Amino acid sequence: MPLALTLARGALTSPMKRGIHADAELPATRIGGPVRIDPARLAAYARICGFPGDGPLPLPYPHVLGFPLVMRLMAARRFPLPLLGLVHTRIEITGHQPLHPKDMPVLTVHAEALTPHRRGTEVTIVTRAHRDDDLVWESRSGYLARHRTSSETDRPAPGTRHRTSYDTGRRAPETGLLATGHPAPDERLPAVGTWQLPADLGRRYGAASGDRNPIHLHPLTARAFGFPRAIAHGMWTFARCLAESDSPRLTAASAEFRAPVLLPASVTYAAEPAGSGTAFQLRSGDRIHLSGRTSVHPS
Repeated sequence: MPLALTLARGALTSPMKRGIHADAELPATRIGGPVRIDPARLAAYARICGFPGDGPLPLPYPHVLGFPLVMRLMAARRFPLPLLGLVHTRIEITGHQPLHPKDMPVLTVHAEALTPHRRGTEVTIVTRAHRDDDLVWESRSGYLARHRTSSETDRPAPGTRHRTSYDTGRRAPETGLLATGHPAPDERLPAVGTWQLPADLGRRYGAASGDRNPIHLHPLTARAFGFPRAIAHGMWTFARCLAESDSPRLTAASAEFRAPVLLPASVTYAAEPAGSGTAFQLRSGDRIHLSGRTSVHPS
């Protein structure tokens, strides 16, 4: 099914999915198949994210290849969360072997778990890529359906301003990192550079990636889901940060999307070495939008 029709189907089924809760039943469906890599779309993706135009696929690109499958899974009538308005909250990627533009990987997607979140209910989606029956790439992503919860933390204290935040990490004992390996919420990594993000970034990345969620496209469509302006794709912010790393050597990366980036924006990329990789952040002022970490092959 073409992606536009899948999104339309998701738009039609979304209003039927009310009374969301983490005890809902997830479909056991596992969908997938071989995927051919389009050189023009790959080149457009590399340009907008800042990756080199040659060599192996950028580490996050199989997520883009699997995105239509994820949308099909989420648009299905049996999927318990509404597709429209879902917010990407986290991702973990492991590249077991490099993928190349001439490969035709077999991708599979399935929903692994539903969990309560202080802003609603979150689903974990697993995407895997195989080549000649070998697992070469895999990811786990969290997607949040925002709705009213009974948690006291979901209601701001009197006199405070409501802020959208997706921080669910825990601080590791006696370290500046979360238990996930990401920087702690109050830690500021050293600034490396400042990026100016244009108002149409969501539309441009959507054209390259196929992700045309309305929250990214225009202020009017974003307001329908509670955002004052269009927000940058989490996967663009993640990919753009990874493009600053030693990308040909990356074997794993993870990120928590902690607060939306309202477009247009001026954001600071910050990073420092952390073990065999790099800890990184994207922030504006005192607000951290994304916190993550990479791992690389030894030199």
